[in-house]
Amino acid sequence: MVKHQPLQVYERQLCLSCITGIYGCRWKRYQRSHDDTTKWELLWSLILLCTFCLLLVWFYFWWEAHNDYNEFNWFLYNRSGEWSDGTVPIMATTAAGFTYISFLMVLALCHIALGQQLNLHWLHKIGVTAALLTTVAGVISVNQTWGQEWDIVPISLQATGPFLHIGALAAITALSWIVAGQVARTERTIFQVVVMVLYLSVLLGLYMVPIYISSPCIMDPSTLKPRPDVIGHQGAPMLAPENTLWSFQRALQMNVTGLETDVAVSMDGVPFLMHDLTLRRTTDVEKVFPDRQMDEASFFNWTDLRQLNAGQWFLKNDPFWTVQTLSPHEKHLIGNQSVCTMKQLLRLASYHNSTVVFRLRRPPPEHPRHHSWINDTLQAVNQSGVPQSLVMWTPDEHRAQVRQLAPGLIQTSVEKLTRESLHQHGIRRLLLRYNQASAQEIRNYSESQINVTLHTVNEPWLYSVLWCSGVSSVSSEAPHILKKVPYPIWLMRPDEYCLMWVSADLISFAVVIGIFILQKYRMSGMRSYNPEQIMLSAAVSRSSRDINVMKEKLIFAGQPH
Repeated sequence: MVKHQPLQVYERQLCLSCITGIYGCRWKRYQRSHDDTTKWELLWSLILLCTFCLLLVWFYFWWEAHNDYNEFNWFLYNRSGEWSDGTVPIMATTAAGFTYISFLMVLALCHIALGQQLNLHWLHKIGVTAALLTTVAGVISVNQTWGQEWDIVPISLQATGPFLHIGALAAITALSWIVAGQVARTERTIFQVVVMVLYLSVLLGLYMVPIYISSPCIMDPSTLKPRPDVIGHQGAPMLAPENTLWSFQRALQMNVTGLETDVAVSMDGVPFLMHDLTLRRTTDVEKVFPDRQMDEASFFNWTDLRQLNAGQWFLKNDPFWTVQTLSPHEKHLIGNQSVCTMKQLLRLASYHNSTVVFRLRRPPPEHPRHHSWINDTLQAVNQSGVPQSLVMWTPDEHRAQVRQLAPGLIQTSVEKLTRESLHQHGIRRLLLRYNQASAQEIRNYSESQINVTLHTVNEPWLYSVLWCSGVSSVSSEAPHILKKVPYPIWLMRPDEYCLMWVSADLISFAVVIGIFILQKYRMSGMRSYNPEQIMLSAAVSRSSRDINVMKEKLIFAGQPH
């Protein structure tokens, strides 16, 4: 009995082996398949795609939310009572998950391009499921505890939108190679039509997206307003402990035009600077007054407050990862900072002719200064000797009375009101969070001679967008960073942007058409050969080092009888 073994060509397809091996643990040649992917595996491919898109948005959100990391950490502190940088594990896990899912997406696209069956390994399915559930849980958690931060996404798109559009257009254009290959390879008309309709819909959508992209930085540079003033929010808290004299002095060294702080009133009527309700985070109250560490800061006398150290916590916690950049002399100064009174701050501002804006916190009803807090604050302003024209008054309570007693104060509102209401109450300034005023609203307020100050602005891209919007000033925890922004990061004339948009679309369209024609030509050429010719040409075109040909052999299974 004689058996014939067919002619076989063994190729060293290391790249294909790695792709199928890593994606589906199919390392051997006989494990691969050019058959259609099963519906179950198509479902997992869809889950992988959705996970990738969700992680892309999640990663972008946290990347742009860098402006408000300190705010997020403060929220966590209020919940746990312990200070820690909660953004580090979030960013680390997000980056790791996004890298992993992106790698799987690339492998899946390679499978499609090579005509291989998609067969995701069960370990990867567990990883994709974990990444999806973790991201969904993170989105829900942020939406419940920090929902206002989602506004950073549309605001950041004003700075990144034109460039994200170019990147997305390049990616979809490159994807046309795979789409064209699939359309040319298959013989099912319905499949071809569905794939073409989906792809062209996405492509045409990207071509038209710039119609809906609006950015204040797409403008005539000649209409750009002067550089917005920078106000040191709690001084320069990235370089020195917040609300201390050294922090305000560091801010003044960065050429800020104003200082912003939070003011509480002590039991004996002394206005002092403190952001938190308690003293635990920014002082050593646990060591000096261990039995009163949970008491509100306003329930301390000034004689008790002046005993506290307000700088050691900064060296210990290093909230902005900047302590290692400080000199020994600066560390010594920081380690000896004490709680600062409002009068001390006003005297410092008066000496440097800097504006001061403070948020005055009313004491609780059981506090002895609950009814006299306005008078206590005004008295401190008058005793400091600061010109009233340098003080921005924000409390709405008894505003009419304050205007009579101190007519020179700059009346400022922290609530978004109509222009008519602002003029009616004699308010000349607004102090709002950066997501509370659009570019159009800023222009409307400016036309009514109302200056708008937005907080808290730490990132150069956000500062640039607000500059283009025409804002007059911003409050920042990073004046040393904004000091290095003498001009908006980018500024583009409308006609220049239109030219860039149209050119990118035309180039993309030409490349897509060329790729479809090339793929159709390649596939039609391959169909003109029979399998024997293809194998023969492959064997002839490769060197003996890259291909081993097993010739036909006669294998005798047994001796003839």
